[in-house]
Amino acid sequence: MDDKKQAVIEAFKKSEKPLRPGEIAKMIGMDSKEVSKIIGELKKEGIVISPKRCYYSLKE
Repeated sequence: MDDKKQAVIEAFKKSEKPLRPGEIAKMIGMDSKEVSKIIGELKKEGIVISPKRCYYSLKE
């Protein structure tokens, strides 16, 4: 797994609530479009879920 994906996962772990891609981008200093792309990949891998529209969290 690459460093960027790992950074996104770490941001989810630090948060107790679902996050939007823009919030993660600010937390880790990355472009929000890039964060959205990574979240899409993590969703396909079954690591991230979307509990409500535009919000994401780690699958329990």
